[in-house]
Amino acid sequence: MMKKKLFPPVNEQMDIIKSFAEEVFPEDELVRKLENSIKTNMPLKVKLGCDPSKPDLHIGHSVVLKKLRQFQDLGHKAILIVGDFTAMIGDPSGRNKTRPPLTMEETRINGKTYLEQATKILSPENLEVRFNSEWLGKMTFADVINLASKYTVAQILERDDFALRYKNGIPISIHEILYPLAQGMDSVAIEADVELGGTDQKFNLIVGRELQKAFGKEPQCVVLMPILEGTDGVEKMSKSLGNYIALTDSPREMFGKVMSIPDELIVKYFKYAAFASEAEVSAMEKGLKDGSLHPRNAKVETAKRIVALYYDNETAEKAFQEFEKIFVKKDIPDEVETFEIEAEQPKQNIVEILVQSGLAPSKKEARRIIDQGGVYVDGVRVSDSNLQLDLSQKKLIKYGKRKFLYVKIKNG
Repeated sequence: MMKKKLFPPVNEQMDIIKSFAEEVFPEDELVRKLENSIKTNMPLKVKLGCDPSKPDLHIGHSVVLKKLRQFQDLGHKAILIVGDFTAMIGDPSGRNKTRPPLTMEETRINGKTYLEQATKILSPENLEVRFNSEWLGKMTFADVINLASKYTVAQILERDDFALRYKNGIPISIHEILYPLAQGMDSVAIEADVELGGTDQKFNLIVGRELQKAFGKEPQCVVLMPILEGTDGVEKMSKSLGNYIALTDSPREMFGKVMSIPDELIVKYFKYAAFASEAEVSAMEKGLKDGSLHPRNAKVETAKRIVALYYDNETAEKAFQEFEKIFVKKDIPDEVETFEIEAEQPKQNIVEILVQSGLAPSKKEARRIIDQGGVYVDGVRVSDSNLQLDLSQKKLIKYGKRKFLYVKIKNG
């Protein structure tokens, strides 16, 4: 006999589901699904798709992952769809040009890291992970034609980014038009009851509803979460834009990046990235408004909360102390790693050193940071990207605001 699950009352579930959500629709359908879930003792299948175009998740992803965790805590089943097949197309959402597709191998490599990162927020207990190549990779050309027949060009062009590109004469490839249909097939394949996503995914999630209807399935309900701006305070958080805070960032990096956000984003980060309660958010808003809470102190609280989420309270406090030491007392961290460069000559070009040591991702980026005055060697600012640095003795390099590294010649 199946053990009776203890689902909270529907009104309590709806309050939690709607909290901090940008949009939930259709609400009446979701209420009926929840009522039926309690009646039949069956959890809802709640879907979230992840596009493994990059190997790291960031705290922008955590906004919707937290909502998925709330569904888990209510007793429902989370289904994380790793889009290893659709990532080969490249999601065109919000893009004004075609996105370069990835190979299956690249998407698989990136996808493997997602589960480990996602379970920093999600419970592994009632979590299912599926790769959409499982069903999309088996479709024949006849299947694709049948799928394409379920949607019209006019419906596709209702999508803002497609409509804008079409109007401006910017090419739209046929494979991009197929992307929302492919993502919608994920919902058909797993028979999703609810799909979560950011507001930029609204069109794709509605396509999922329509395709479920076309294939004789009960349509999913949709929960949309706000988009979190990156540390620049302007663009959507994105690794390609360099304005992200990765879930795998070190505590020092994570804390420092939060402290760098514009003041106007403090409450939003506290609310959506630190997962503060509604009462805590209201208290912060009131304090910032009446002047009883200084923006810097609000940032410190937010940064501590975020670091503690992915590490622990002790680590968060240590990250705060290090931040104070570096940026307030203008000191260096207690612990700085040493990198040894293998070379015959002790004198090495500063740009080469920055790239080889991993401080800079590329020579172009290294030169850019040098030109901006962001590189110091033993406390002295580097102004010449052609500088030959003598590494016969260990040198302390500061790169940007938060990266410190001792560098020397191996065995030198």
